[in-house]
Amino acid sequence: MSLESAFARTYPFPLDDFQLQANHSLVEGRSVLVCAPTGAGKTVVGEFGVWLALQRGGKAFYTTPLKALSNQKFGDFIARHGADRVGLLTGDNSINSEASVVVMTTEVLRNMLYEQSPTLRGLSVVVMDEVHYLKDPYRGATWEEVLIHLDQDVQVAALSATLSNAEEFGDWLRSVRGPTDVVIEQKRPVPIEHHYMVGPKLHPMFVRDRDRDVPNPALRRLNVREPRDRRGPRRRRSGPPEGHRRVYRPDRVEVVQRLDEEKLTPAIVFIFSRVGC
Repeated sequence: MSLESAFARTYPFPLDDFQLQANHSLVEGRSVLVCAPTGAGKTVVGEFGVWLALQRGGKAFYTTPLKALSNQKFGDFIARHGADRVGLLTGDNSINSEASVVVMTTEVLRNMLYEQSPTLRGLSVVVMDEVHYLKDPYRGATWEEVLIHLDQDVQVAALSATLSNAEEFGDWLRSVRGPTDVVIEQKRPVPIEHHYMVGPKLHPMFVRDRDRDVPNPALRRLNVREPRDRRGPRRRRSGPPEGHRRVYRPDRVEVVQRLDEEKLTPAIVFIFSRVGC
């Protein structure tokens, strides 16, 4: 039985073609860049990279941009490989740092490389989750430095859901990492549906018209201007602009309640300030 088949048997579902393709690249000794929509299962490729390193008697590092993601993957890998084989290194935690599988923030790995840490001995695979952070103007240099300074015999599995220039990025990876395959999956297993909540009602952004999606005419009607006086709008000190109806704006609690009533929970609510949280 091949390594890919043995790994696939550990999952309760068949792997998709792009996952099998990326896994085969790693088995063949090449690095791989995987670009797939959120929910498509690109993390399976990262998990295969970790599993492959263990099968070959090596070590694997799994890097993430956020401590919260590192903590989550730490728990996932403990469930899969056992607590004695998994470690965690973030700015806040150092747990079993000499384990065969270590989850860490990317900055921790960058510091290890500059310090020539003995923890790097035996490292054979590095999984870089959310590798599109390389474009970040403040933190991107960290990803770049890691990819440049890792030993050439270390395979990299780079994962991203939002990388727009995958082929170009793949060319750069080949220039710094050697043979690297680019695997792109465009099919989204869970389609995205956009809605607006106006007043107490949820309105889909698009509706189906014959064989294509078109902008929802109901939303356009909600924004129709009321007739104006021929002399033009009068100035007001406050309130909505002349010619517009006042539309009730629901608060966050009402939005979540409506989502729950429509069976759209669990949901994530993004609030762009700590005060708002």
